[in-house]
This record gives sequence, structure tokens and C-alpha cells, in this order.
Amino acid sequence: MTSASPPYADTGLLAPGWGLSGAASETSDHAYLRALLDAEAALTRAQAALGLAPAGAAAAVTEAAVPERFGIRDLAARTPAGGNPVIPLVADLTREVGEEYGPYVHRGATSQDIMDTATMLVALRTLGLVLADLGRAERALAGLAAEHRETVMPGRTLTQHAVPTTFGLKAAGWRSLVLDARDRLARVRDSLPAQLGGAAGTLAAFQAYGAQDPTALTAAYAREVGLAAPALPWHTLRTPIADLAGCLAFAAGALGKPAVDVLTLSRTEIGEVSEGSGGGSSAMPHKANPVRATLLLAAARRAPQLAATLYGCVAAEDERPAGAWHAEWEPLRDLLRLVGGAAAHAAELAEGLRVHPAAMRRNLGVTRGLIVSERLSAALSPVLGRARAKELLSELARRAHAEDRSLHELLANEPELTDIDLDDLCAPARYTGFAVSLTDHALERR
Repeated sequence: MTSASPPYADTGLLAPGWGLSGAASETSDHAYLRALLDAEAALTRAQAALGLAPAGAAAAVTEAAVPERFGIRDLAARTPAGGNPVIPLVADLTREVGEEYGPYVHRGATSQDIMDTATMLVALRTLGLVLADLGRAERALAGLAAEHRETVMPGRTLTQHAVPTTFGLKAAGWRSLVLDARDRLARVRDSLPAQLGGAAGTLAAFQAYGAQDPTALTAAYAREVGLAAPALPWHTLRTPIADLAGCLAFAAGALGKPAVDVLTLSRTEIGEVSEGSGGGSSAMPHKANPVRATLLLAAARRAPQLAATLYGCVAAEDERPAGAWHAEWEPLRDLLRLVGGAAAHAAELAEGLRVHPAAMRRNLGVTRGLIVSERLSAALSPVLGRARAKELLSELARRAHAEDRSLHELLANEPELTDIDLDDLCAPARYTGFAVSLTDHALERR
């Protein structure tokens, strides 16, 4: 064996979208173990802060709650017996803490308290990386939008040339989606709650151990663990998971938009943009594949189905569901990984994207001037009448294709138009509407 990785470890071999990202580290089994231990230690500290446990217990549990002291593979092997990893972990942590303070480990809590709180911690830590990478992408796209605010290119609708636009406006649109994703993820990150409810969401065991005020207990726990304090135990009130799923799925889709545009615009026959460092081919030496855009689009394709699973878990029966809660863990982690990797790839894509204005100018002429037919229709209707203008332009459009001649040339031979400035009317760069001012306005958003 040439690798130092343990057998069966998930190394990201089939996950180039996130396998080497920071999100991979923050969502690993080790990261989850760390979060579970952080949740347990915070619970003991919170009880100690309220006089419900000795200060020595808080110190002992915190000191013992170190991931390296626990065997992940052993925990995984024992997890199926109880259906979640908290049960074997509590047994091991209690043993590590020792006889004097072991009884204060997990006291009053249920497995879901720790598992849900740990999941929120994993999300919190991963979203910090995601937001940093979205910031990088946003700044790079802002630079592209400003630099190319007047770079004219074909606008395309339903895959066909429509009217001229600018690359600056397109980049500003990509940036707007990145900012939308950033804002949604930042809001959900700041609201991620701790979970504390005990066996059935009543906090009864904590009362039995001397707690007087459930709000104070929950607030103390939330402070210790670094999450928001929930209004109620949310064992079967899965709003936090659903909100997180929705924001992550939106972020994947938002990053998929520039990806799918780059994939289109970097086609060989279009060539208007290219990735800064394209990937190679195993068979064709000439290729420089748009790999980052490809991985972004793959994430956008997968995310909605993962979110759908999590939305399906909102209908959770009783005070703890059989299966619905358990079904959340893997798709939520997959979503965090996908979006974490996608944000990193989006930043790299935006920072390295190469724009080719010459190709854009060339492509503006592909339709022999028909890309400005909308402008000509508006300009000629007052001169010729609306019906005659439509008839003339339709006929000349047919002839432009059939005779391989430019619309400008054909218009110039029409005696009805001798007093019209056709050079101006037929110039694509003179028909970009408010693209420049829209770009500038979009860039005012911070």
C-alpha cells in the first residue's frame, strides 16, 4: 500500500468538486467528532456556569474532549447498534473523564441534542470558508464587470443571437447572484441554533438535576458552544435544517449560472472567454477543458435533490422521528461539501477568467447585421410606417441569409432610406441600451 490513508477512508477520489477543499476538512468524520465533543464539553460547562455541575467537571470534560483520544473507526463500528454515533461516544468520553466527574458527561441530554448541535457547529465552521470564497469570487467579478462595462458582445436568448449586450453587464449579473448567495448564507449562519431538549423536548431531566429556568439553561449552552439560542427545542421542528438546505441549494445554483455561461462562451466555435488554466484530456493533446465550470455545474445539478431530501424530513413525527432525522445527516454533509468546493472553484474561475473582446466583436457579425434588427424596426417605423418597416426588414433578413450579404449593404440600396444614417443604426456597439448604467448601478451594491 503506497498511501498513508487508512483503508476505507473517503479521500475524495470521486469528488474533484470538493475533495481537496477546506470544506472537506471541516465536514470530515474527524470534524464531526470534534463538533460532537465540543457540544458535550459545552453542555457540562453551561451546567457548571449555572451551578448545576462542579467547576472541576467542566474542566475535566473539556480536557478529555479531544478528538485524537478517540478512535473514529471504532466509534463507527459501534454506531449501528444505537443508530447514531453519540451513544458510543458518550460511553468513551465518560471513561476518559474518569470516575469522579464521569457522571456529569451528557447529563440531562439526549443523543439528538448533541448530534444536532454538532451538525450546526460543522455547518457554522464550513460556512465561514464558503463565505470567504464567495467574497473572493465577488471581488473578481466586480473587477471584470468594471473592466468590461463597455465590451460589446452578442446577447443570446433560447441559444440564438438576440440583441447586443456587454460582458460587463453579464459579469455584474453573475456577481449579483454571488451576493445573493452570500447574503442568504450569512443570515442562516448567524441564526444556526444549539439544540437542547432532553429525551422528549421538555428538559425534564435538567429540572430533575436542579435547573430552575429553561431559558437560562439554553442560553448558557448556546453561549458555551457558540451558536444561537433557540426559542424551543427543535427535535421535530426542523426549520434550521430546512433553511440551511435551501440556502445551500440556492448557492449551488447561483454559482452554476456563471459556470453554464462560461461553458457556452468558451466553446471552440464561440471562444469569447476561457478559463485561466483549463484541464487537459487523456486522449486529445490540444484540449484545454473548462474544468472549474464543469465542476461548478455538477454541484448545481446535484444540490436540489439533496435539499429535497432534507425538506422531506421536515414532516417529523412525535418528539423524535424514526428515520427522518437519520436521513438528514448524509445529504446535509454532502450539500456543505458541494457548496464549499463550488465556492472555492468559483473564486478560482472568476480570478483567472480570460475575456476575448475580439471574438465578441467577430461574433457580433455572424448574423450579417441582423442582431440590430430590433433597433432598425424601431427607427424605421416612423419613417416608413410600422407595416412597411416590418415587411422590408423581413424581406432583407431573408435576402441577407440567402445572398450572404450584410443587412447594412442591403438597406443602403433601398431608395426609401437615402436620408437615414445607416452606419449608426447598424452598429451593434450603439445598441446596448442601458447596459453600462445598469452595470454601474449593480456595482454599487456591497
